[in-house]
Amino acid sequence: MYPEVLREHIRKCKAATDKPFGVNVPLIYPDLDKHIQVIIEEGVEIIFTSAGNPRTWTSHLQQNNIRVVHVVSSSRFALKAQEAGCDAVVAEGFEAGGHNGREETTTMVLIPSVSSAVSIPVIAAGGIATGRQMLAAMVLGAEGVQVGTRFVASEEASSHLNFKEAVVHAAEGDTQLSLKKLTPVRLLKNKFFQLVQDAEARGASAEELKVLLGRARAKAGMHEGNLDEGELEIGQVSALLHDILPAGDIVHNLWKEFEDGLANPLNNPKFNCED
Repeated sequence: MYPEVLREHIRKCKAATDKPFGVNVPLIYPDLDKHIQVIIEEGVEIIFTSAGNPRTWTSHLQQNNIRVVHVVSSSRFALKAQEAGCDAVVAEGFEAGGHNGREETTTMVLIPSVSSAVSIPVIAAGGIATGRQMLAAMVLGAEGVQVGTRFVASEEASSHLNFKEAVVHAAEGDTQLSLKKLTPVRLLKNKFFQLVQDAEARGASAEELKVLLGRARAKAGMHEGNLDEGELEIGQVSALLHDILPAGDIVHNLWKEFEDGLANPLNNPKFNCED
């Protein structure tokens, strides 16, 4: 989002709830100082940073009464975030959609590893779309979860209906980590994905891959619905999703499944995500 578009969405969020909410800011944004200033001016209480050095902005944000949570893909980076003064970390496993860690550590391994390494709260991410998965993450040491893919397939999501439909019809193996010479990203397989695969197979350089990627390809795919030429970023857990639901129903289902799992930890019913 451009800074003023970000301001518009923050104000919409404030109008919709009196509860605290977070804003997600990749630190690779151009004109990042403008985004940060908007967040401070609007009184946002929590910021999630990623894709950059947390030392750059953490202290400045905290001086403005903003709690900082940084996204990491390894225990090493979790420790760096803690040393930078972050209030918490999101430990995001290899299963996650979008930009991913080069370590390719799965959530099942990453969460206990990061939880043992740091003393600040750990939020689990990557491959979580059900209440039982949320419970499993907490058993492994997380104090909360971050859910992405499940909310892409929600009625309120700004993603295009074509993309939502592609997500809920995805099967196991329909996503794969790609563009590793740039920033690794998990993509739904389509024509663009195959072009990347072919280029990487013949040893294309990072510069060639940048040209192939071009500009606004993710927007074309996820927000404009071009399922052939677009970059379709989504998590492995899309294989468990079968419907597009209101966001409120998704939260209700997650919490019910979590409580059922907590009350009956040895019970393993065959359930699906649309129940």
